[in-house]
Amino acid sequence: MSSMAGTLYLIPCPISEDTLPYDVTPEGNRAVITSLDYFIVENLRSARRFLSKAGLSGKIDELEFDELSEHTTSPRDVERMVAKIKAGRSAGVISEAGVPAVADPGQLVVEACHRADIRVVPLVGPSSIIMAVMASGLSGQSFAFNGYLPVKEPERTRAIKRLESRATGEHQSQLFIEAPYRNIKLAEQIIASCGAQTKLCIACDITSKEEYIRTATIAEWRKIGLPEINKRPTIFIIGE
Repeated sequence: MSSMAGTLYLIPCPISEDTLPYDVTPEGNRAVITSLDYFIVENLRSARRFLSKAGLSGKIDELEFDELSEHTTSPRDVERMVAKIKAGRSAGVISEAGVPAVADPGQLVVEACHRADIRVVPLVGPSSIIMAVMASGLSGQSFAFNGYLPVKEPERTRAIKRLESRATGEHQSQLFIEAPYRNIKLAEQIIASCGAQTKLCIACDITSKEEYIRTATIAEWRKIGLPEINKRPTIFIIGE
């Protein structure tokens, strides 16, 4: 590692603003956060709000921010951010929710820092993916996060069946997500496509007061019906 370069800190933030009554920002993280004056963030507004609650309320206007978006940030933008760290300035990466760089554009700057031989330090915090696995009762020995499934048919049904085959054949829990406004449609397709004894976990609004996590067989879901998950951040897990 370059002795002159700063450090890139990956700073988790709460998944939900309506969080459960426990602190999801460990004290050790606060010490790192308050030592920094440069942040690379997915969403400027939510990052400023988080930092204010984390102990920087009096100096928010003195901080420097760069926005990092999967759709608007170019490789040149990323290299410009990394150049500041290479020159000796440490930075914190903050996702819009949960841990940065996992299903998150923060991965772009992490990758660039490794290429530049810059130290990358992940901090402890809430990950909806890991928390869903923890609470599902499905295999935590072997699991895979698959991101978003295809939107259109018949590709989506084929993807669901392929994940079910991996879950039951390889004993590997299969996680995936959807745009919240399409949650109901996806859940209905899972229930229509999978075998009766295949298990499905629906983990919704993790860490919020409205948190809902339930695992049942497809046959049981067909009997009890789906929960109200429209427009709510949800992780789906197919398992056995």
